[in-house]
Amino acid sequence: MVGLIAAIAAVYGAIIGSFLNVVVHRVPRGESVVRPPSACPACGHRIRPRDNVPVLSWLILRGRCRDCGASISWRYPAVELGTAVAFGLVAVWRAPVLLASPTPSRAWAEGAVLLALLVFAAATIALALIDLAVSRLPNAIVLPTGAVVAVLLAVAAVLDGDVGPLARGGLGGVVLCAAYFLLAIAVPGGMGMGDVKLAAVIGLLLGWFGWGALAVGALAAFLLGGVYAVGLLITRRARRGSGLPFGPWMLAGAWIGLVVGDDLARAYLGLFGIA
Repeated sequence: MVGLIAAIAAVYGAIIGSFLNVVVHRVPRGESVVRPPSACPACGHRIRPRDNVPVLSWLILRGRCRDCGASISWRYPAVELGTAVAFGLVAVWRAPVLLASPTPSRAWAEGAVLLALLVFAAATIALALIDLAVSRLPNAIVLPTGAVVAVLLAVAAVLDGDVGPLARGGLGGVVLCAAYFLLAIAVPGGMGMGDVKLAAVIGLLLGWFGWGALAVGALAAFLLGGVYAVGLLITRRARRGSGLPFGPWMLAGAWIGLVVGDDLARAYLGLFGIA
């Protein structure tokens, strides 16, 4: 059953990945993601439905436009495949929890949590690619993601009859957002307001999963970002004081916190006999 859920999630992930390609291309330019329909940037011909099947169409067309033969970037199938894999892995992680639910209401609650994680996974891919490309975390993605995740977690809390995780998540969002805001003030140019807003979303989701997840996820972001920055300095691909996108490391740290954060925190505290 877990395999079936993962397969379904992967198929939807590939479809969402196709849409994310549009988002990544248009949102930084302030363009609508709905109109006009997708077209070849070289010749302007609209993409036919048969040429818009995730991954397969690119392979069949050998990475070229059917009308003009212009090259189609490998990024498009990579995003589609990457989103499919991400959705499948999230389903493999959370489906056993859903299937082990003792009551129907708990199962529906876990389904809402799974959906929130899939929404966050899609946003992770779009935001990371955009931040790496233009050093921005657009409100058009961050704010709707936060709203949808908050609503889904609220639904899960109501269905489960336990608002404790939601309250903890709300507090986690406030705490992490405030911490990033203080950093943005203390180190001008080091953090942007996009990072601050994203921190609220990440704090909400990590807080839902526990204080350990929040602590590990927040710390992992700075560790990963620090290692990346040092690597760039050593290879002379950046200089001291160079602005670097931090969003991808916030998102990577968040996933570390979500998946293994609580376990790592318990293991660490256990070394001191606290856990």
